[in-house]
Amino acid sequence: MLSAAGLLAAMTPAGGAAASPAAAKGGGGRPGEEPGRLRGMWVATVANVDWPSKPGLSAARQEAELFAYLDRAVELRLNAVVLQVRPTADALWPSPYEPWAECLTGVQGRDPGWDPLGTAVRAAHDRSLELHAWFNPYRVANHTDPCRLVASHPARLNPGWVVPYGGKLYYNPGLPQVRRFVQDAMLDAVRRYDIDAVHWDDYFYPYPVAGQSFDDDAAFERYGGGFADRAAWRRDNTDRLVRETAQRIRWIKPHVRFGISPFGVWRNAATDPLGSDTRAGVQTYDDLHADTRKWIKRGWVDYICPQIYWNIGFEAADYAKLLAWWSETVRGTGVDLYVGEALYKAGDPAQPAAWQDPAELSRHLTLARDREEVRGHVFFSGRSVVADRIGAMRRVVADHYTDRVRLYPEHGRSR
Repeated sequence: MLSAAGLLAAMTPAGGAAASPAAAKGGGGRPGEEPGRLRGMWVATVANVDWPSKPGLSAARQEAELFAYLDRAVELRLNAVVLQVRPTADALWPSPYEPWAECLTGVQGRDPGWDPLGTAVRAAHDRSLELHAWFNPYRVANHTDPCRLVASHPARLNPGWVVPYGGKLYYNPGLPQVRRFVQDAMLDAVRRYDIDAVHWDDYFYPYPVAGQSFDDDAAFERYGGGFADRAAWRRDNTDRLVRETAQRIRWIKPHVRFGISPFGVWRNAATDPLGSDTRAGVQTYDDLHADTRKWIKRGWVDYICPQIYWNIGFEAADYAKLLAWWSETVRGTGVDLYVGEALYKAGDPAQPAAWQDPAELSRHLTLARDREEVRGHVFFSGRSVVADRIGAMRRVVADHYTDRVRLYPEHGRSR
């Protein structure tokens, strides 16, 4: 999902083959099982979007706020929480690779006095909720001053890994040592905790900023030989990160699922006949160098959760048309389709009239109910789930979540 700055921007519409982890895991679940539909919510920690409500709270207060989100999920008959645990190349657990997250104490690297990820996993499972650990692979900071990072930060120790762009710092995806490091940092949590899934958001190469270029000239000169152009090389870099991570998760804990939540448009049909009947300003294939369709077709992910953050009938990106496109894309692949839902838009006066109707989101789920490929929905985000400004979430629950459902029966959790 989005950083605080990226969230504001998004609110306005604006290689080689490997064995398939989806196939190895029985189509994103377990062989012989018919999993229930996922009902989830994202809880964002970057810039304290959702949790903790502000930095510097006591450990007891942070824990209480976290438990309140989990309890609210239970009350709404949800069965999964997607918790952001690596917001800006820092960690919500005692990582040997990266510093403690700034969102906890207000000071990057300062020990908060407890283990948020470990606590979240236990507390979620105690409530029969799955805990999907949400990581952002390449974002380092929502500013461009490396001196503001803690002195021990890997980005300060390896300044050649970092590219400033659009007012932020990013790790350079074109460097093999970067790809290996970010995998190691994320997979540490897989080894140490009983998480149910590794979850990535929509940030790979950064969203385009007018008049600026992402300076990876040196990396392209060194590693880009043999590619038709820089865009193809960048897509291969992203492919490698996805494919290698999928393989390593399988080696470490085969039962842990791997899911990605991309921007809702792969490519427009005007750009590519395989694309969707949309006119979106951003296309993940071209602008973020993320070939999400390929990852599905190759079975590198267990689930895909596109952020279809528009209303039914929205001219440039109609929810109904995108739902159909993603359903057709996953059909027969063994990859589960969960739909990212823009609860944060419901009741926002800056949004189109459709979002002022509490029934808009419920209509999304009604549409999806007729598509067997859709295995669930995830709502952005925790603060909006709790506030439920115009009752859109309550309407979803009343219309569609009349009881709790299991995700995977042997968990004994989602009941």
